Amino acid sequence: MNFIEELQWRGMIHTMMPGTEEQLAKEMTAAYVGIDPTADSLHIGHLVGVMMLKHFQRAGHKPIALVGGATGMIGDPSGKSAERNLLDEQALRHNQECLKKQLEKFLDFTSDSPNAAELVNNYDWMKGYSFLNFIRDIGKHITVNYMMAKDSVKKRLSNESNVGMSFTEFSYQLLQGYDFLHLYQEKNCKLQMGGSDQWGNITTGTELIRRKTGGEAFALVCPLITKADGGKFGKTESGNVWLDRRYTSPYKFYQFWLNVSDADAEKYIKIFTAIGKEEIDALVAEHAQAPHLRLLQKRLAQEVTVMVHSEEDYQTAVEASGILFGNATSEALKKLDEDTLLAVFDGVPQFKVSKEMLGQGVKAIDLLTDAAAVFPSKGEMRKLVQSGGVSINKEKLEHQDEIIGSTRLLNDKYLLVQKGKKNYFLLTAE
Repeated sequence: MNFIEELQWRGMIHTMMPGTEEQLAKEMTAAYVGIDPTADSLHIGHLVGVMMLKHFQRAGHKPIALVGGATGMIGDPSGKSAERNLLDEQALRHNQECLKKQLEKFLDFTSDSPNAAELVNNYDWMKGYSFLNFIRDIGKHITVNYMMAKDSVKKRLSNESNVGMSFTEFSYQLLQGYDFLHLYQEKNCKLQMGGSDQWGNITTGTELIRRKTGGEAFALVCPLITKADGGKFGKTESGNVWLDRRYTSPYKFYQFWLNVSDADAEKYIKIFTAIGKEEIDALVAEHAQAPHLRLLQKRLAQEVTVMVHSEEDYQTAVEASGILFGNATSEALKKLDEDTLLAVFDGVPQFKVSKEMLGQGVKAIDLLTDAAAVFPSKGEMRKLVQSGGVSINKEKLEHQDEIIGSTRLLNDKYLLVQKGKKNYFLLTAE
């Protein structure tokens, strides 16, 4: 597999330095992508860089994931309008371990092949480096003029709000440049990859390598991923879409990909999966014949959910979607764990009812009018029950006086009431 050709048809190359393709054709090459360790989970914004490393390894080259423990303590000005919070070493180490577990789903760290992936942390080589030595060994090789010419610096300095830029952040590109030099010398790493907003920082590294060693190193960046409507990719109303189920449930993760637009699905399936070109072309053509079936979105959601979570989580998410939007059975509903149940019915009206009352048993009509105002009147409820329009836990309510007891509770806590086809209510017994 030719790495550059692979990235080109996937729409994953924004700019690369001349000679990059020749270097990769010449020998197995090591390349790195930097990952910010300010949280203990990756979010889907990180996935582009991770997929670049995945394709790189598939093409027979060696991927290095660099956790920016030292640079994470400073903050990268690229594309940011404000400085970030700084972390202590203990928090950074914890985050590094968590990120490695997630990266292991994409990269092979454990095999004994020469292109096994490696994880490094720049804190390990920066923590003992004195300021005096750094400015003497590294600082003298890069001029202030060179650093000031970078877009990321120019943008911050011309910022309307006049916040300016601290020396700490100004020095960031030197630190990132030194990372590249260190990996070039210690790991024979000749390529750095990242998003297009990193171009300035990455080329500072190639320049430092040239001036300090006379050697040649390369840069390749991918476009920043946007949505077709111009919105920011990976952000939802509730914030980032995380890879860790503690922050984004597998169901919500699956739903994110399922709900992207047709134009985005066609772009994302190339970037975020390893499906081959012929199969993707066939999927795109098939989707165009019947867009309402959302074939691209379904396949994209399947591939990414299985890759990040598991086949089982994907199946659960599909079943859970069927409960809300399809004709799922009460059996499927009973199989849902509490987190998925709450994620599926997030946003539906909720009522609290007495667990003690359910323990004694209560008539459905009293439960759904007096205890929880699912119906405004008993008359309205009677009519809908008679026409077969009321269900509890996906089982049709045959009679308004049916006794509902605590044995009916899902996860020993919830009752799902359906009124008509689309109106759901969640009752929580406390």
